Amino acid sequence: CRQISSWNTHKKQPISFISVNMSVRQFQQKNFISEMQRIMLSHNIQPQQLELELTESILIHNTDDTKRKLFELREMGIRLAIDDFGTGYSSLQYLKNLPIDVIKIDQSFINDITLDVNDRAIVQTIISLAKNLNLWVVAEGVVNQEQYEFLKKKDCDSYQGYYYSKPMPMAELLSVIEHKKNELLAGINIKY
Repeated sequence: CRQISSWNTHKKQPISFISVNMSVRQFQQKNFISEMQRIMLSHNIQPQQLELELTESILIHNTDDTKRKLFELREMGIRLAIDDFGTGYSSLQYLKNLPIDVIKIDQSFINDITLDVNDRAIVQTIISLAKNLNLWVVAEGVVNQEQYEFLKKKDCDSYQGYYYSKPMPMAELLSVIEHKKNELLAGINIKY
């Protein structure tokens, strides 16, 4: 939120939102929603500038409280993503009953996508399912051209991984974005 606020203040906002991973412990805090509101207010940022990434394990804990919080976050305008999709308790009930915007396909399915027919089938099925539910799809762990080409052909929306870049300091990232804005913004995903 501090970084978004800095970009907003200096009119150098190179991306539309930042994704933030949430732990089960953070999400289960009783004051989680009010704390999110306080942080956004104190940094003067819009909820649409945040995407919260939740692992499937968060979704199985205290389901009534989790569901309530997710709907409150969505009502606030915060985007919600299921991170590492397919590795935990991949219940289609989550996709049907919860206000999810994004599915992030776990890199374990992407690693051998060019070699393993089962990985290809799983990834293709996840992408198709997400598209039919009007969800955005991100492939995690894309490291080479062949993976990228396969995913692009299957209509994956976005990609993250070393194929684009290794992690770098914020100043260096901003410089890269400025010089390669068009090619990078399609697939860039910043993790803190």
